[in-house]
Amino acid sequence: MSSTRIKSPRTPPLQSGDRLTAEEFERRYHAMPNVTKAELIEGEVYLPSPVNHEFHAHPHGIVMGWLVNFTASTPGVEFGDNPTDRLDPNNVLQPDALLFIRPECGGRVIIDTGGYLNGAPELIVEVSASRVSIDLGKRLDVYQRNQVCEYVVWRVYDEELDWFVLRGGQFVQLTPDPTDGLLKSETFPGLWLDAAALVRRDLVSVFSALSRGVATSEHAAFVARLATRRQTS
Repeated sequence: MSSTRIKSPRTPPLQSGDRLTAEEFERRYHAMPNVTKAELIEGEVYLPSPVNHEFHAHPHGIVMGWLVNFTASTPGVEFGDNPTDRLDPNNVLQPDALLFIRPECGGRVIIDTGGYLNGAPELIVEVSASRVSIDLGKRLDVYQRNQVCEYVVWRVYDEELDWFVLRGGQFVQLTPDPTDGLLKSETFPGLWLDAAALVRRDLVSVFSALSRGVATSEHAAFVARLATRRQTS
């Protein structure tokens, strides 16, 4: 006697190492409301380890404060904290933090009807404690291939920071300004960073450097350009 196998209506849970399409990854992700972060990198599922306060949550908060303060002075630019970003058919990522120009101001990220990001934001930041091999390996390759303009990795255990800028389709290290030692975004004029202060978690110095950046004429001109683009869109 033959038997008919009844297909289970249940959605299989995500597991690290699963090889999935972006569509199937999102279907399983939405079926697991207890999971707050999962990523599809080059078609492979990655689930994060528990979040350590000292080596991730606290540094992450500092990065978000830096980006929030910049956007407060820069209408037309928006930050994101762990947003799902559909970069391409094999990569659905949740960067720790990102910064992008609003679409109506000339940005290239698309915000779909569900509120999700699609495409490459201008700047991504990853706070890397236990994921350095991924953040400077597969993740870097994905961001580079998708033409993310700038990519910042804070290697917390190493007490180091890498800031990459896209030039000729390849990431190269951004070098500090020789006049003051600060790292200065090429995409977002006025987004200045005292990397040494960030690494030692000196918030006063971090925000002091940023304040000087947003007070420059370059930043004012950038804000004016964004306003013009909004008016003509």
